[in-house]
Amino acid sequence: MQLDGIHVPLITPFAADGTLAVDALAGLARQALAEGAAGLVALGTTAEVATLDEAERRTVVEVCAKAAAEYGAVLTVGAGGNDTRRTVDALGGLAGVADAALVTVPAFTRPGEAGALAHFTELAAHSPVPLIVYHIPYRTGQALGATALRAIGALPNVAGVKYAVGGIDQETVALMADLPPDFAVLAGDDPFLAPLLALGAAGGILASAHLATGRFVEFAAGRGPRGLGHQLARLSIACFAEPNPTVIKGVLHAQGRIPTPDVRLPLLPADPGSVAAAAAVLAELTA
Repeated sequence: MQLDGIHVPLITPFAADGTLAVDALAGLARQALAEGAAGLVALGTTAEVATLDEAERRTVVEVCAKAAAEYGAVLTVGAGGNDTRRTVDALGGLAGVADAALVTVPAFTRPGEAGALAHFTELAAHSPVPLIVYHIPYRTGQALGATALRAIGALPNVAGVKYAVGGIDQETVALMADLPPDFAVLAGDDPFLAPLLALGAAGGILASAHLATGRFVEFAAGRGPRGLGHQLARLSIACFAEPNPTVIKGVLHAQGRIPTPDVRLPLLPADPGSVAAAAAVLAELTA
């Protein structure tokens, strides 16, 4: 499958009683797509997926799938963990539901590069949808070099990688210089969208793109005024001043787009000062 452009990993909005705010979720999904997002990601880290029960997860996917179908957009669903067999089972449930699955490198286990390759080889052989590898070593504890990522990217049924290594280093440059055919690199660390695009990334999966979606889309398409990348990086830094997605939820609530800024423990709501700072950067960007 072709992966490019901006994909928004949707938050999960909550009502005052702690239940899912389904209408607000649908509104966020449709607005992102109306502003040009190429796709949605359901049940990612930004969705606080670890705190959702099975019924809530099904509802989130249903809402996102409906919006994606209306706009002809790509729907990616987060799946998997550090147990290969259970991840195969989870992927099986995405047949006819999603266009792709976002699957993290096994966390905590630290299986090594050979183990990670064996893991994705097994998943790719059984998944009914293409895989997007989620490489975020500062969360998983397992780093993968350019050679290992190339080997995984060359597997049949692996479409790309959400690349979130916390910066741009020699391994990043080496990977981007020699990508497997039809293997898309999507920026996953929001502040580093611009340098990754410059190196040849196809787009990004960016939580910050909940805000000013159209400007992110404009920039990823190579349009927009000089300095737009710097402005978007400033917004991203402000959005991640506290644990994701607390600041983003605070701004969305201030805009009236979600009923509460609530998150589920162990997350705590963002400090009002952090929300105000992000809102101020956003106001400058959209003025």
